[in-house]
Amino acid sequence: MPPRTVLITLFEGTLSLDFTGPLEVFAGANQTGSPGAYRVLTATLDGGPVRTSAGFTVIPDLALRDVPAPHTLIVPGGSGTRRLDPALIAWLRETAPSVERVVSICTGAFALAEAGLLEGVRATTHWTMCASLARRFPGVEVDPEPIFIRSGKVSTSAGVTTGIDLALALVEEDLGRDAALRIARHLVVYLRRPGNQTQFSAQLAAQTAQRLPLRDVQSWIAEHPAADLSVAALAERANLSPRHFARAFRNEVGMTPGRYVDGVRLESARRLLEDSGDGVAEISRACGYGTPEAMRRAFVRALGTSPAEYRRRFRPTAVS
Repeated sequence: MPPRTVLITLFEGTLSLDFTGPLEVFAGANQTGSPGAYRVLTATLDGGPVRTSAGFTVIPDLALRDVPAPHTLIVPGGSGTRRLDPALIAWLRETAPSVERVVSICTGAFALAEAGLLEGVRATTHWTMCASLARRFPGVEVDPEPIFIRSGKVSTSAGVTTGIDLALALVEEDLGRDAALRIARHLVVYLRRPGNQTQFSAQLAAQTAQRLPLRDVQSWIAEHPAADLSVAALAERANLSPRHFARAFRNEVGMTPGRYVDGVRLESARRLLEDSGDGVAEISRACGYGTPEAMRRAFVRALGTSPAEYRRRFRPTAVS
């Protein structure tokens, strides 16, 4: 079978890890048991060098006008997506229908959306930019939770390193799980976070309250996840009535107290599963879930996986 051509478009202000991560995955396939599986190319609009957001210069393989029809087209993100050349958007719009897969990494989703390639498509981007993507392109079904989404021939990923997860998923589709596993081992990454896994930072993407009593409550929650964190208990700590507390907390933090507590407990449990050798039952008590079953339900609901499976993926030498 001829090699699949993977084309990575580059532009001024490209985030370097957005393209080097996936590039190393596809190149790794050629180096770890599947020689000739992929032909990886980089290209800029005119074939000239570009400076990345990190400040170093990249010399591409060729100009976009000289690129043979790729199998997989990848658009990375970076600050440059705020001011893309209209000619690049036009090239994406014209080229995308003839390729097998169109992929964006991080804020590369904005380029796809501007080219009309995400209209009516469920997509994601870096969690801090999801609201902006939804505002600018109301025809896109923006989902801020998953680390990547595959919608037919179009795939979008969340921030930075999730491009590696998505690239591994594409290699697994092409060459099988064993090939993807070899690459993951070669790159010393886990194979592989499922696409429906939540962008973890989004769990605590809350504002800091303006009023000191509410900020103190936020700190108390983070430091005491196993405590009684009911609205009544937290309101008493803030010296407010439960109704006043719930309304003020939501107005200043941007979410209800219950949702905030859920996020803190999940984050605490996740870190203990990653960093400690404590058992699931002990962690469930330490994080306020009470029982392993309650914690399992919370993990499945938020992350799409159980605590035991989460630990196997992110701390595979641990025993649950």
